[in-house]
This record gives sequence, C-alpha cells and structure tokens, in this order.
Amino acid sequence: MSADLQWSIIRKNSSFLVKSLGTTLSKEPNNLSGKNSFKANGLVNKKVVGVKAGDKGVVLTTRSRSKTSSYTLNKGGRRTIKTIKAVTAGSHLRPDLTDAAIRKASALLRSQSSKVNTKRRSRKFKN
Repeated sequence: MSADLQWSIIRKNSSFLVKSLGTTLSKEPNNLSGKNSFKANGLVNKKVVGVKAGDKGVVLTTRSRSKTSSYTLNKGGRRTIKTIKAVTAGSHLRPDLTDAAIRKASALLRSQSSKVNTKRRSRKFKN
C-alpha cells in the first residue's frame, strides 16, 4: 500500500492523535516534531528517523525499507549532534528531518544533565 493512501486513511482517524486548542498533534513513535503531518509521520513513511530518551543519552532509531536500526548515543552533546547529522543528512536518509532530530536530541540531553550547584563562599568579617 502506498504511503499516500496510508496517510489519507490515518490522517484524521488515529489512536495517536491529540487535539488541543485548535491544533492537531500526534504521539506516534518516530515523530520528531509532534505535528500531525505527512512529513513528520513515523508510521507511513518508508524512511523514518526517531529520537527518544535513553538511560544516559539518547537513542536514535532509523528505518529504511524494511531494516530498522537503533543507536545509543551517550558520548556527549557535540558528538551526539555530529552522529545525528552523519546518519540523517550524510547518508541521505532523511536530510529534511536533520534539524528536528538535532533539536529533540538537544532538548533530551539538556533535560538529563543535572545542574551543578556551586558552593557560595562567605567572607569572614573583621572586627
């Protein structure tokens, strides 16, 4: 079944749809932006890129034809972004989703890092 036919079937009727304040969002797996659109849909497209949170880092999931690959990226922020660029745009998988994948991975890494509290020094007063 073609992707266009699948999209026309599930566009308005899907268990992943969330309608709020006049906008329609989607909670399906491998949807990077959360929008209910053909471009961002992770179910009907032949080539799919998905980013989700892992234990320490992010998990990058790709699907091309019938092969699904999953990569755990936990070596740091810059290296994670470099790997996402190489997998999406470098291998011509989905270069249009590179920016959305980097944004989602950055947000996940930012939420996983703990804020370091620095100890405040207090000066001793001379009497």
